[in-house]
Amino acid sequence: MSPTVHERQLLAVSDLHVGMADNWPITESLRPEGEGDWLVVAGDVAELTQDIERALSMLADRFAKVIWAPGNHELWTPREDPVQLRGEARYRHLVELCESLGVVTPEDPYPVWDGPGGPLAVAPLFVLYDYTFRAPGARTEEESLARAYEAGVVCTDEFLLHPDPYPGRAAWCRARVAETERRLAAHDPGLPLVLVNHFPLVRQPTDVLWHPEFAQWCGTELTADWHTRFNTAAVVYGHLHIPRTTWYDGVRFEEVSIGYPREWRKRGHPRGLLRRIAPFTPETAAPQGTADRLKGPA
Repeated sequence: MSPTVHERQLLAVSDLHVGMADNWPITESLRPEGEGDWLVVAGDVAELTQDIERALSMLADRFAKVIWAPGNHELWTPREDPVQLRGEARYRHLVELCESLGVVTPEDPYPVWDGPGGPLAVAPLFVLYDYTFRAPGARTEEESLARAYEAGVVCTDEFLLHPDPYPGRAAWCRARVAETERRLAAHDPGLPLVLVNHFPLVRQPTDVLWHPEFAQWCGTELTADWHTRFNTAAVVYGHLHIPRTTWYDGVRFEEVSIGYPREWRKRGHPRGLLRRIAPFTPETAAPQGTADRLKGPA
C-alpha cells in the first residue's frame, strides 16, 4: 500500500518559551506532516539569544519555510545573555540571525503561500504596544500604569525590554506602526494577507484576562482596523496564552500559543501543537471553550 500523501499546510505556533526545561521537548517534537509545510512562529521563542537560535535553526531545518515575528521575550536583555544589545539594536541582531538561518522576518518581502487555501501573502509584523489598551477607568497612560503597579500586575517588559534609541516603548511602537502601515498599504489588495503579530491587533481578545490591567502590554489601538482596511484572510497572534479561534468583522483570528508548563498541563493541547492556518476547515480551529485558561503577568 502506498503511503498517505499529505496536502501542504501553512501551520502556526507561538510562545514556545524554550528556556523552560519542560517546553524544550515540546518544541523538539514539532515536525511537518509532509513535504512543503510552512511554519509561522509568532514570537516568544525564548529570552536568550542562543536559545532563540537553537530553536529556530532546528525548525528551519525541518520545515520548507519558517516565518518569525518577534515577541516581547525575544526583545528582553537579560543579564545572563552574552548578547547585551538593547532595543532596536537587539531586534536588528535577531533579524540578522534569522537571515543567516533562512527564516523570514518582518524586514523581508512577504512570502506567498501558493499551497492549498492560497495564494496568501504571509506578513510577519512587529508593532509592539503603546499602553492604549488601558486599565478599566484609566484616562491616561500614566494612570493606567499606576493602577497596574497598585494591583501588582506589572509586565516584566518594564524592566527588561528597553526601547533604545526611542524615549519609550510607546514611541517605538508608533514608529513600527507607521512603517508597517506603509508596507501594508503598498501591498497588492488582490492578494489576501495572513497578518502575523505577537500581540493581538484588536483589543477584544484581552477582554477575558483575569487581570485587565495586563492588557496595556498587549497591543495598540492603532492596529484596530487593519484586518478590515487590508484584504485579510486570517490574523495569527500569541502572547495571551489563550489558544483559541475567534472572529472579528468576519475575519478569523488564531491565538496559537503553547504557553508555560503550568498552563498547558492544565488545559492540554486540544487541537494539537501546531494550528493549521491554510487550508482552513472549522475542524482545525481551536475551540472557544479554552478562553477560561487565562494569563497573568509575564
